[in-house]
Amino acid sequence: MLDSPMKPVSIGLLGLGTVGCGTVNVLVRNANEITRRAGRAIEIGMAATRDPARDRGCDTSGFELVQDPLEVVESPQVEVVVELIGGEQNAKDLMLRAINNRKHVVTANKALIAVHGNEIFEAAQMKKVMVAFEAAVGGGISIIKTIREGLAGNRIEQIAGIINGTANFVLTGMRDQDRDFAAVLADAQRLGYAEADPSFDIKGIDAAHKLTILAAIAFGIPLQYDKVYTEGIGQLTRDDIKHAGELGYQIKHLGIARRNRDGIEMRVHPTLIPQRRLIANVDGVMNAILVCGDAVGPTIHYGAGAGADPTASAVVADIVDVVRALTTDPENRVPHLAFQPGTLASVDIVAPDEFETAYFLSLTAVDRPGVLADVTRILGDLKISIEAILQKEPPGNDDTVPVIILTQRTRERYMNQAVSKIEALAAITQRVKRIRVEHFND
Repeated sequence: MLDSPMKPVSIGLLGLGTVGCGTVNVLVRNANEITRRAGRAIEIGMAATRDPARDRGCDTSGFELVQDPLEVVESPQVEVVVELIGGEQNAKDLMLRAINNRKHVVTANKALIAVHGNEIFEAAQMKKVMVAFEAAVGGGISIIKTIREGLAGNRIEQIAGIINGTANFVLTGMRDQDRDFAAVLADAQRLGYAEADPSFDIKGIDAAHKLTILAAIAFGIPLQYDKVYTEGIGQLTRDDIKHAGELGYQIKHLGIARRNRDGIEMRVHPTLIPQRRLIANVDGVMNAILVCGDAVGPTIHYGAGAGADPTASAVVADIVDVVRALTTDPENRVPHLAFQPGTLASVDIVAPDEFETAYFLSLTAVDRPGVLADVTRILGDLKISIEAILQKEPPGNDDTVPVIILTQRTRERYMNQAVSKIEALAAITQRVKRIRVEHFND
């Protein structure tokens, strides 16, 4: 507890990369506004960085720079630790050390929260400190606060979002420029939208981390990253995107968390969305998250999901929240995962075989009579209804033709059986590609 309510609060930064420097710049640039909102001045006391001498694009002259992050965590002057170094194990150890020292923690680390959040929040609860993590999902959109506080009166039924800007940039470029995945990804790397190793983005891992957090807050369940079905975008072609467009759909990489009669679905994968839907028209590196509550209905939240200033906006908002709460009763703070500790529900997570959705199927078939009849018979035998069929012209002198089938909703286990039987037909020359379809009519 501070001696005086007007004494500035000293914070310590772990990391001065893109987000760290963005946080410094926002705190300095908007110092007066932030003080008025928080009720007390917020000062950076220390920052840990590997190379204190390097110029980073932010003014570090007003605080101490150290190389060892433990110096920040152990400093008696630092009251709030802001973890911006990324990764899991080292960040986890530092965060738990800070919590054990009864310091509040702010983080933008979605992997840390998704994988280790249950342990971290339990430790924070015991020490009566806050862990704030708005910047972990959606950059500057403030989606966590919206769900946790703004929609607290609702039973959340569904969340669906474009929550990885890199994947969205690649899919937008493939569509607008009619280019292959690899070429657009190279552009994303050149422009700084994708890392040198883009695996977390294009394989869906980053989106799965974020969806884990959103699902826990929306449905009052523990964080369960290991139960998120995850599929990336690397298998998509420009033909897939073109064929989807001809049927009136856009392909987006979505994270979806939804209640159904069997429990909670958590899945990340490419998805066809009708072109008329707002979320289908979110392009480039932007994020958009659809939240459906029983009282408020569908709401959509749009904005920059990454970048120095948008992410710093969320980090500083968390710092302000922590400062506001420094003198409040620890038992009456907003719970980390929206629901009071001890009330998180043990709800079944739906297995992928039980997902229920419509499908876009892309087949390559020998161009001869009866093939399409065989395919439709297999689907009919499994009670999978067909919405539309698109047969394309044979490419060049090839004797095979691309066939696109749009189905109505069915259980994934039935589609698994259908795909296996279709691929066993002698006239089907390649693996069947499937992409799930969501209409978001509700």
